[in-house]
Amino acid sequence: MNLVIDIGNSRIKLALFNERDLMFNVPLDELKPDHIQVLLDEHDDLKHAIVSSVRDYPQELNDFLKRSFETFIELDANTPAPITNRYQTPETLGKDRLAAAVGATELFPHQNVLVIDAGTAITYEIITANQEYLGGNISPGLETRFKSLHQFTGKLPLLHATDDFKMLGTDTDSAIRAGVQVGLLFEVEQYLDYFNTIYENLQVIITGGDAKFFDKKLKNSIFVNFNLTLIGLNRILEYNVKNT
Repeated sequence: MNLVIDIGNSRIKLALFNERDLMFNVPLDELKPDHIQVLLDEHDDLKHAIVSSVRDYPQELNDFLKRSFETFIELDANTPAPITNRYQTPETLGKDRLAAAVGATELFPHQNVLVIDAGTAITYEIITANQEYLGGNISPGLETRFKSLHQFTGKLPLLHATDDFKMLGTDTDSAIRAGVQVGLLFEVEQYLDYFNTIYENLQVIITGGDAKFFDKKLKNSIFVNFNLTLIGLNRILEYNVKNT
């Protein structure tokens, strides 16, 4: 069995896989060795672990993982992955972006895929049917756009996304929501239209905290998967276990 840990800027995701099958995952505010020890006590066959972190985490946790698992991987630019990475500066590529790309090939092997990760930033990633990661774009996320309007203007209020918004604002609040939410939907639709003209039979996957916002709001067919990064991290771990 495999332990997958995804340490983000604000939350931690902890997941358990039986080979490639996701058994469970849980979000945490803090991860301690005691949490992992409980899993080790419950599962004698829990032998392999991978960590992807966008921030520093306690050395105590790192040391515990190293001595508790037969295979322990800290994902970085030098970690072997089961896809070809065409990014020109792989050392600057976000670990979550790479993991999502690998996850896409796990769910849709030998198919062109566009991954949209909707979080603090929105990223657009292209993976070809030959399992080549070509690169992608980075844009401000939904909440980031709301916060920017509030922080960089003198009088605009801080609002948040809602399903109740108009195409044309008739007051300040509805104007902000229309500008941010409709504008973002237009942005995504344009990306979908553009990439569909280039890549045949393009599969679109949306993941991330704001993925639900796009569900049923886009004219293009999409597949929502909130565990894409975890699936990708597990696939990277499996790949390294079998090739070492």
